[in-house]
Amino acid sequence: MSRRRFLQQASALGAASLLGLSGESKAEPPPETTKIRLIHAPSICLAPQLLAGELLRLEGFTSVEYVDLTVNKLSSEVAKGRADLSMVATPEVIPVIDAGEPVVVLAGIHAGCYELFGNGNVRTIRDLKGKKIAISAWGSPEHAYVSSIIAYVGMDPRKDVDWVVGTSSADAMDMFVRGKGDAFLAFPPQPQDLRAMKTGHLIIDTAKDRPWSQYFCCVVVANRGFVDKHPVATKRALRAILKGADICAQEPARAARYLVEKNYESRYAVALDVVEGLPYRRWRDAHPEDTLRFHALRLHEVGMIKSTPKTIISQGTNWRFLNELKREMKV
Repeated sequence: MSRRRFLQQASALGAASLLGLSGESKAEPPPETTKIRLIHAPSICLAPQLLAGELLRLEGFTSVEYVDLTVNKLSSEVAKGRADLSMVATPEVIPVIDAGEPVVVLAGIHAGCYELFGNGNVRTIRDLKGKKIAISAWGSPEHAYVSSIIAYVGMDPRKDVDWVVGTSSADAMDMFVRGKGDAFLAFPPQPQDLRAMKTGHLIIDTAKDRPWSQYFCCVVVANRGFVDKHPVATKRALRAILKGADICAQEPARAARYLVEKNYESRYAVALDVVEGLPYRRWRDAHPEDTLRFHALRLHEVGMIKSTPKTIISQGTNWRFLNELKREMKV
């Protein structure tokens, strides 16, 4: 065994010990490629994907890379081939599928990471009419998600609100804090930071408020070319992320410690608050098709996408791997 391979296995086993896992999956062929790329996004609600960094090595991947975002549009990064797969916000991927980009939804993960904050002029969703909403980019997760929320109450996100576009999610939150935006859709640890700063107030908590709490906020998407060329690798990669979700659900303290030790979040209390507060076992209990249908209908009604929900689901999903893993993981 080469020194490099030995160190890779030692690192994987060390992380596996921290996470309480061991052993490579052997009941199926090895992955067609031993290299895989995921996205590094500044959100600890993506904990299953972050934990998967070591779990992927136990699945036979020797090169696991987290690529940095060039813009806060994770689905587009996957579609462009900069990453092979990633967790993304469900409403964000729907316009990408509608545009015919080579991206496919593989599974749902959890619900509820987003929280909509408003200033003193915004108390309800309808109060957003004529107000400024801070976002990181056109087509970003918060742009698509808030558009779906606005459409749900009968407003048109293209006409009834003003979008204030920043350069990043951190910049968008800063615009809200400085009063340049009336509302902002925050994801962990931003809600915790806003509460600590006593800035704004909560309008919607998608982990608790219906109908959003009933649907997946985050799904796993993959580049279609990667899936077609590497089906075994795709299944193994998805299994690693689903195992990461199970760790978050069953042992949130262990997952929070891992996030801190790997410097994804410096504050253990914040990491634990996020992991404990989100339903990470949702992938076992619900089907992501319902979520895609819900948000696609909202965006289709206001003309933000041309495709019907049925077309989005038929052209942009592949449930084969999820169904196999649910059987194998005894869902």
